Amino acid sequence: MLSKKIEEALNAQINAELWSAYLYLSMAAYCHSNGKPGMGKWYEVQFQEEQDHAKIFFNYVIQRGGTVTLKPIDAVPTEWKSLLDVFESTLAHEQKVTALINELFALTAAEKDYATQSALKWFIDEQVEEEETAQNIIDNLKMIQDNGYGLYMLDKELGARTYTQAAPLASAQ
Repeated sequence: MLSKKIEEALNAQINAELWSAYLYLSMAAYCHSNGKPGMGKWYEVQFQEEQDHAKIFFNYVIQRGGTVTLKPIDAVPTEWKSLLDVFESTLAHEQKVTALINELFALTAAEKDYATQSALKWFIDEQVEEEETAQNIIDNLKMIQDNGYGLYMLDKELGARTYTQAAPLASAQ
């Protein structure tokens, strides 16, 4: 059974994950409209992953006897200064999500909710990967600068990304 505090925090995280999905869909639209379909596809996969993250929290709250309370999703940005700005915004956002997950983990420690702490371990590991990936793309964009061929190759590389359902959802089926 979840404490009220943890249930509320998990519901807030569900909302944050759905907002992230919406943000990444907006970033996908930006990339597509700026002639970078591969980067747009990369963000579409990000969109799907964030939906998975929300669903993992959703399932967990229900599994623990809690109530899922969905709230409105705030508006997201729709314009950026450049492709580099989009990916720098991605890194900043992932760092914010990492902080939210860390705060949630700290709350579970204070509440002595070890089951939820265990469930959060997957997210903690996932955030390390998310930040590293965003940083690598930023590093590549800075190296490439305005080199058309380099941008073309990076766009092709990012466009090769495929969606894989998050492990906690895949194992739940």
